[in-house]
Amino acid sequence: MSDVIRLTGTVLPAGEQQEIHLSGGLVVDRPATADVTTVSSGGWIVPGLVDAHCHIGLDQHGAVDRDTQERQAYADRDAGALLVRDAGSAADTRWIDDREDLPKIIRAGRHIARSKRYIRNYGWEIEPEELVAYVEQEALKGDGWVKLVGDWIDRDAGDLTPCWPAGALNAAIARAHELDARVTAHVFGEHALPDLLAAGIDCIEHGTGLLPDMIDQMAAAGVAVVPTMIQLENFPEYADQAAGKFPAYAGHMRDLYDRRLDTLRSAVEAGIPVYAGTDAGGVLGHGLVAAEIQALTTIGMSGEQALAAGSWAAREWLGVPGTLVPGNPADLVVYDEDPRANPAVLEHPRLIVLRGRVC
Repeated sequence: MSDVIRLTGTVLPAGEQQEIHLSGGLVVDRPATADVTTVSSGGWIVPGLVDAHCHIGLDQHGAVDRDTQERQAYADRDAGALLVRDAGSAADTRWIDDREDLPKIIRAGRHIARSKRYIRNYGWEIEPEELVAYVEQEALKGDGWVKLVGDWIDRDAGDLTPCWPAGALNAAIARAHELDARVTAHVFGEHALPDLLAAGIDCIEHGTGLLPDMIDQMAAAGVAVVPTMIQLENFPEYADQAAGKFPAYAGHMRDLYDRRLDTLRSAVEAGIPVYAGTDAGGVLGHGLVAAEIQALTTIGMSGEQALAAGSWAAREWLGVPGTLVPGNPADLVVYDEDPRANPAVLEHPRLIVLRGRVC
């Protein structure tokens, strides 16, 4: 194959018929003299998909070995997710950065959780007086993000409760921002959200506990939500597992599940930035980004909005160019039909190109 490859088709998000040329891992101007190999004609060309809540390096029990990490990364890539925000992992996945055939990862370091208030072997489990130091540590190790566990079941209370007092959050999030890191937090319920929002959190994961005043506050501040729609389908199972010992928690989780679509639809209607994230790597397998984008249409997003949330808009949010113009990364997926009109086609990519190479 020549040093330059060519594709023609309808290029999104502009929606215009174009030809694009790729070389050296970038989109380039049409060459005047170089040999060009056409690899795709027709179809719809989409900037590489994004899984904005993923856990390469984890399974249900904690960190996994490199072979498993590689399989997870391949599964995401082959589904079209060429950019991943790893929302917390106990494994060191930096070796993936040297692999041209695996997705780009933007890391949030390791989860920071309250002692005995999270999944065993996943995160740092600490007390509030340690929060600033651990946020600083993970901000320096990550790629511009830090991940907090904002609420979890409190066995004494028998229900979800906030993990951190307001003072600790204020100091920790301020320190992250001083280090140019954004902070996101796992939050299922309502009670942890006011302090997180007041402290200047940048993103909420799941967001099923959002109430109308919180939604207005998030919309005004531009705080994003990554709802992990596929993961939310597990809430009834979590409730059933806990019902015997923690009936209040079980009832709370069922209530959050029952109103999840209305809650998240209100967030969309208010203009909160919403992005696609699968929560792969725990109980869920990898390679689910197409299903997650489709699920966003159940909370009031149009096909185009949902696709943007899992492609060009998500890329820009994460600081990666989201359009296929000269000088930008040559990461793209080609489909036989318009995925804005038929999101189900996202399950069947015709061609995947990562860093200018056909996968």
